[in-house]
Formats: sequence, structure tokens, C-alpha cells
Amino acid sequence: MVRYLITALLCLFSLDINVKPYILLLRTDHEFISDTLPSRDVAISPAGDEIYYCVYTPDYHYSAILYTKFENGKWTIPDTAPFSKDSRYNFTEPAFNNDGSILYFSSNKPSGRSDEKLNHDIWAVKREGDEWGDPYNIGPPVNTDGGEYFPSFTSDGSMYFTRNTVNEETSYIYKSAYSAGIFNEPVLLPDEINCGTDRYNAFVAPDESFVVVPAEGVEKNIYGSNYYIVFRKKEGGWTLPVNMGPKFNTSPGRGWSFSMSPDLKYVFFMATKKENGFSHIYWLESDIIDALKEQFTD
Repeated sequence: MVRYLITALLCLFSLDINVKPYILLLRTDHEFISDTLPSRDVAISPAGDEIYYCVYTPDYHYSAILYTKFENGKWTIPDTAPFSKDSRYNFTEPAFNNDGSILYFSSNKPSGRSDEKLNHDIWAVKREGDEWGDPYNIGPPVNTDGGEYFPSFTSDGSMYFTRNTVNEETSYIYKSAYSAGIFNEPVLLPDEINCGTDRYNAFVAPDESFVVVPAEGVEKNIYGSNYYIVFRKKEGGWTLPVNMGPKFNTSPGRGWSFSMSPDLKYVFFMATKKENGFSHIYWLESDIIDALKEQFTD
């Protein structure tokens, strides 16, 4: 079991110890760290000794990626990631590649092209020893003049991501296959994944056995963004999207970031449960996904 699961202190938001989900807190030299700002987007290194996550200002106009490392039996005090310190731009949605050598993220930071139209693109940094190198825009065919967001990776390195095409009001989920060290031309994913009236920030299981899709307009009289899960069928194709239920989805529907621990035993997700209306990071055991799969697949 990866080390963070042994040392992270996971404390209930509710006073009833039998109520889940849990809000994420971490033990550090300064007792307990629980961000009071809006937070979302968890990326845990394959070794389990680094956590990267996103915080926003209360007005949601600015965001940065913070990180903490497990050292000397405890987590370090979170600090701004070195590639995320330019407060003129937003940095969100960190995601590791499979071996932890590259960290991807989304930012509206300009890449420096003379013909560039400012929007969110997917960026990356490579490990250089114990540090990160300079951030770089991964470019086409993934990035376009529209917006690209929320990278999520399969075990073969392929990327699922969100794209806002120029002049389109809605987002769609794409897949870019990875081969010979490059990302190939993205393919629009089927309607079961691109469900509802809008959808974004899909998380794909490493083996592509399921995809979690935050989406709007999937069901009548259910408003805002809610978490849905789509399972791959044995005979090929995908199931219809399944509402993941009240442990994930809360009124008025403000959840659009989902990820899993490297051992796939725990899920982390953004939810708005507090009276101040801020989003925070919550977690559950992943057996809830197994239960949904058993219920909704043959």
C-alpha cells in the first residue's frame, strides 16, 4: 500500500463517524492542513509520496497548483508548485503520466507563439532529478485555438481530455492515442461518454474499463454538473451513463473533478458541501465503483 495511505489523516466533515464521504486533511509539522480556499484536482505520484492539487481564490478568478511531499514520516506544508507561480495566469488539473516522469496540467499561460490566441491549453513539466524542468505547451494535435483541459491517462499513455472548440458553447471529451513518444490526432469519444447537454473533465480508468464524466443535462429535473460513470461492455462499446449517487452528487450540482489513488483503492473528487459554497476535495473507497458496475453491467 502506498505510503500516503498510512500517514494521511482523513477526517470526517460530518460529526457522525458513520457518514461518508470524508474531507481530505493531511498531517504536517503544523498539525493539520486543510485548505480553507476552494480546492479540487488531486494528482498523486505513482510512488505515493507527492500530492499535487489545485486551489482557487474565493471569487474563482485565479488558481494555482500546490504540492506536498511525504518526508520524515509526515507531509510537508503545501507550497506553490514552481511552474505555477505566475499569478497572472491560471494553473489547474494536474495529472501524472504512468511512471511519474511527467506532470501534465491545464493553463491559460501564453506559449509565446506570435499568432497565439490566449486560451487554456494542456502543458507539461518533466522531472530533472528531484526538480521539475521548465513547463512547455504540448502543442498540436492536442492543443488548438479552442480550450483544452483535464488530461487523464490510460496505461498505454493515451490521453483523455476536454476540448472547447472555437465558437462552440459546449465541451466534448476526446482521446489522443500515444505512440512512438507522440500524441496522435484526437478522436471524439462516443455519445455515452459525451452525454447530456454539456460534459467535461472525464477521468478514465487506466485499463479503460470505465470513465467518470461530470456532465449536465443527462437527466430531467437534475440540474448543474453531476458525476456519471460509463462502463465498457464485454462485447465492446459503452453502457449508458449512470448517476453515481448522493455520495458524489450534491445540490445544486457543483462537481467536475474526479481522480483515483495509484493503487485504485480510493477516489478523490470535488464537491460543494459546506455552507460557504466553496468546493473541497473529498474521498471514498473505490468499492463503490465495483458496486455500481455489478448493478449496471451484465
